[in-house]
Amino acid sequence: MAVIELPPTGVTVIPLADTAIRNTKPAEKALKLTDERGLYLLLKPNGSRWWRFDYRYGGKRKTLSMGVYPDVSLKDARNRRDEARKLLASDADPGENRKAVKAAKMEHAANSFEVITREWYTKYSATWNASHGERIIRRFERDLFPWIGGKPIAEIAAPDLLATVRRIENRGALETAHRALGNCGQVFRYAIATGRATRDISADLRGALPPVKGEHFAAITEPKQVGALLRAMWS
Repeated sequence: MAVIELPPTGVTVIPLADTAIRNTKPAEKALKLTDERGLYLLLKPNGSRWWRFDYRYGGKRKTLSMGVYPDVSLKDARNRRDEARKLLASDADPGENRKAVKAAKMEHAANSFEVITREWYTKYSATWNASHGERIIRRFERDLFPWIGGKPIAEIAAPDLLATVRRIENRGALETAHRALGNCGQVFRYAIATGRATRDISADLRGALPPVKGEHFAAITEPKQVGALLRAMWS
């Protein structure tokens, strides 16, 4: 059960002011400049000023860092303290909540489209021709990562991917757009196989891009040219 600490009976707590924070000089030992409701500023001998919030949870006294002054102002520190007190009021530990949020952000970043694409590329590019591999990774870096690279792969929807490949189409590179979509499909299937996605959304975009028109070349009728062509095909 959470406990929000109150000052001892009869003790008057004077709130901090910015002038007091700025004018207090460091000492040989750390100084504790008390604000209200568990918030205080720890002034260290080296001059650094750290916001701290003391509270009790589960019968244990705990301390939560609230940032460094002046990067975190007095007003901001109080807002952070108030958010922590709201968590305590709902019987949640602010320190554990912070750890959970940090872990979620790390997982979010680890499962981004770019991270998984580069993992897929590292795994399979060793079996490709070097120039082919370079073209593929450049395609991702130029045309895909700037738009969807930072998103968790499981949260990318078909309209997100379509908007991205249409940017390629709109600059007149329709064939590249088709190739990019195909490469994305490979990445999504790899993510499914490794447990980071549940489906290949590129499959939903079949027919969404106009087909690539093939080029017609004049037929070879000269016997010598036909022979040269056959030899080239044989070799």
